[in-house]
Amino acid sequence: MIETPFSLSGHRALITGGSGGLGKAIGKCFLQSGAEVILTGTSETKLETVRKELDGKVQIICFDVTDTSNSRDFAKTVESRFGRISVLVNNAGNTVKKPVDDMGVDDFTNVMNTHVTGAFSLSQAFLPQIRQANGKGSILFTASMASFLGIPHVIGYSAAKAAYVGLVRALATELAPDGIRVNGVAPGWIRTDLFEKATQTDPARFAKIRARIPMDCFGDPEDIGWAMTYLASRAAKYVTGEILVVDGGALHGF
Repeated sequence: MIETPFSLSGHRALITGGSGGLGKAIGKCFLQSGAEVILTGTSETKLETVRKELDGKVQIICFDVTDTSNSRDFAKTVESRFGRISVLVNNAGNTVKKPVDDMGVDDFTNVMNTHVTGAFSLSQAFLPQIRQANGKGSILFTASMASFLGIPHVIGYSAAKAAYVGLVRALATELAPDGIRVNGVAPGWIRTDLFEKATQTDPARFAKIRARIPMDCFGDPEDIGWAMTYLASRAAKYVTGEILVVDGGALHGF
């Protein structure tokens, strides 16, 4: 038996998109579970705000995940400044909301570069560190309902999140011999600032979303944080290649 199966004590985790609602919540849950946490994002001001909200208990460092030519240098900087990481959370994301007729190739590419190319490059760059975690390391991805559902007007986002399913499965298979587990969490509709902005002026959309959730409520950011905590912990030591859906039953609701 594992004495403390859900503990992240001894882990050092890097979370991209660390200044957003989900990134902050993941960091908060990891901290409560005993991990050392490093948050990264593109805005030092926003990262500093989150650090203060978390009582200064996290480290912060700026990096743009789309700067793939510097991913390896960034990984070396993180190691020299904070020490080796054992958990990487690919959480950074963006979106462009337009009808397909208006979606430019640049719009599409920008979203894919952030979610897919950036996450792949960063995962690759941190592999040497995670391999040294003695079979306890993991790579995590923030997937989405768009990984599974057809959602209009977010073609790039949907393609990127669907690609995460392939990334998780392929990386999990290839890295299993190294003792590295690879999983994802697919949030349903979570009460973040982004969700509030997207629905507060669109009551019809709000009603449509809520109607398909069997639990008849929206999730909290910490629901995603705790799911990530589980997947990073020894409690999930035999789980790899999976996308854990945390959505109040929305994916299967009728």
